[in-house]
Amino acid sequence: MLIRTHLAITLLFVLALLSRVEHQIIFVIVALVATFIPDIDSRYSTIGKNKINRIFQFFTKHRGIIHSFTFLFLLTLIFLFFVPVIAFPFFLGYSLHLLADSFTIEGIQPFYPIKAKSHGVLETGGRTEFFILIAFIIIDFFVLLSVVR
Repeated sequence: MLIRTHLAITLLFVLALLSRVEHQIIFVIVALVATFIPDIDSRYSTIGKNKINRIFQFFTKHRGIIHSFTFLFLLTLIFLFFVPVIAFPFFLGYSLHLLADSFTIEGIQPFYPIKAKSHGVLETGGRTEFFILIAFIIIDFFVLLSVVR
């Protein structure tokens, strides 16, 4: 999926959970930034275009270990021990990215290094993804209206 779709999906969950978290600004920022991170292994992605992030692309392939729950669990554990306030929003944003990508044709290897793939029928950047994006934007708008009241 494209980053704009990932952000629209993550925003819905962020808005739905916002009233239940203590550090709301940190929660929003970390969750939205975390949804970018799995694509650091692609030189065509928003985050992967940054030259400093090219080192990840040298050591990994797109939708490899960085696109796995194995990697996510490891990073979340590290955050839980050293920076606990960001552990949950990081897990939320990152896991929603992985979940959404698991519905694409390319899919993901959810428990890397196990070779089994989780994939669906959605074409990244295709018409169906565009309609999903529009649906999430509309839902986000109405949830946002209910949050600000």
